[in-house]
Amino acid sequence: MEQLFLVEFSTGSEAMFADLGHFNKRGIQYCCCMQIAFSFVVYPALIVAYAGEAAYLIENPNNINTAFYSSVPNLLFWPMFVISTLAAIVASQSLISASFSIVRQSMALGCFPRLTMVHTSPKHEGQVYSPEVNYFLMIASILITIGFKGGPEIGNAFGVAVIWVMIITTLLMVVVMLVIWDTNIILVSIFVIVFLGMEGTYMTSLTNKVPQGGWVPFTISVFFLSVTLSWTYGRSKKANYEAERKMNAADLNQLITANNVVRVPGVCFFCTDLINGIPPIVQHYMQHVGALREIMVMVTVRTVPVRSVLSEERCLAAQLSPKGIYRCLVQYGYMDVPDMGGEEFLTSVMEALKDKAAGPEEVEALESALRKGIVFVVGRTILKTSPTSGWFTRFVIDNLYRFLQRNSRSAVVSMRAPPGKVLQVGMLYEI
Repeated sequence: MEQLFLVEFSTGSEAMFADLGHFNKRGIQYCCCMQIAFSFVVYPALIVAYAGEAAYLIENPNNINTAFYSSVPNLLFWPMFVISTLAAIVASQSLISASFSIVRQSMALGCFPRLTMVHTSPKHEGQVYSPEVNYFLMIASILITIGFKGGPEIGNAFGVAVIWVMIITTLLMVVVMLVIWDTNIILVSIFVIVFLGMEGTYMTSLTNKVPQGGWVPFTISVFFLSVTLSWTYGRSKKANYEAERKMNAADLNQLITANNVVRVPGVCFFCTDLINGIPPIVQHYMQHVGALREIMVMVTVRTVPVRSVLSEERCLAAQLSPKGIYRCLVQYGYMDVPDMGGEEFLTSVMEALKDKAAGPEEVEALESALRKGIVFVVGRTILKTSPTSGWFTRFVIDNLYRFLQRNSRSAVVSMRAPPGKVLQVGMLYEI
C-alpha cells in the first residue's frame, strides 16, 4: 500500500511538470511571473499538501482511506470539496489532451482508423479535439465509476497504469539515447540501472494489485493495441497489393487503346492515396465502365504541417502521356477545411492544370470540359483473404480490419465532395 501511495504522490508532481511542458523552454526562461509562481506558489503548495496529509495520518492512522477530506476542518469541507472537484477536472485535461494528440499522430502515421479531428487553435497545430475519442473517454469513465463505485480499485488501476507508463517512457528514452543521440553505452547502462531499478521495484510491489483493479489499464491497452495492429496490418497488405499492381503512364495508355475506352465530355476527379503510379482501381473502373471523361485528374490530398496553404500553392500538377490525363497533389494546412465541392478547389486545380497544358488548345479543352460537368470517383477497396491464407491473416483481415474499415470516417465526408457528384467504385483486393 505504501508503494502505491508513493506512486500516486509522484504523479501529482509529474502532472505539474507536464503542464509546464505546454510552454517552450525560452518561454519559461523569460517569463518571470511563471518562474515566481512555480517556485513560490505551486511547488510549496504541493509539498505542504502532502506534508499536511502525512501529519494527519501520523495522528489518525485509521483514516488512511479518507485522509484528504478527513483532514479538512468541518467549516472548510464544502469549499474544499468544490475546489478539489474543479482541480480534478483541470487535472483530467492531461489525459484528454494526450488522448486527442496520440490518436491524431497515430492517424497521421496510418496506424489508426480515420476519425474526426478538429483543430481548435489557429496558432498551435497540436491543439485538437476529436468527438469520437471524447465520447469514448466519457463512456469509459462512467463504466469504471459504476463498476468500482469509487473504491480502492480505482487507485490500484491508476497506480499500475502510472508505473507502466514510467517503465515504457524509460525504455523509449533508451531508444532515443542509442539511436538518435548516440550516447555512450556506459551512460545508457547507468540510466537503465537507476531508473529501471526504481521503477521495477515499484512494479513488482504492485503485482498483487492487478487482480484488484489493476487489470483495467491492461484491458484498455490490449484493446487499443489490437485496433492499432489490425489497422496497420490491413493497411500494409493493401499498400503491398497496390504497389505490386499499380500501372505507369505507358500501361494506362495501352489500356485505353486496347479496351477501346470511350471518352465522354466532362472532368473526372479520381481520388487516390498513391502519389506515384496509377492504382489498380483505375484499371478496374475502365474495364467495367468502358468509358472515361475527356479530362481525368488523379487527385491526392495531403495535410502539411502549416496553419494554411495559399491558394496559388495549394495544387501541384503534372500531365501524363495519355491525352487529357493529369495528376494533381492538393495540399491543405491543418486549419484549412478540404472542400472539393467549393469554387476555390476547382479554381486552384484548373489553374494548376492550365500551367501544365501544352498550348492554348489544351487550355480551351480544360475549360470546355469543366463547363460540361464534373464527377468525383472515390475508390472503396475491400480486402479479402485468399483460400491459401493462414488463420491469423483470415481472422485479422476478414474480421478486425474489415470492421474497423466499415466504421472509420468516410473519405467522401472528409473531402466534402458534393454527394450528387460522387461515384463510389468498389473493388475486392484478394490477398
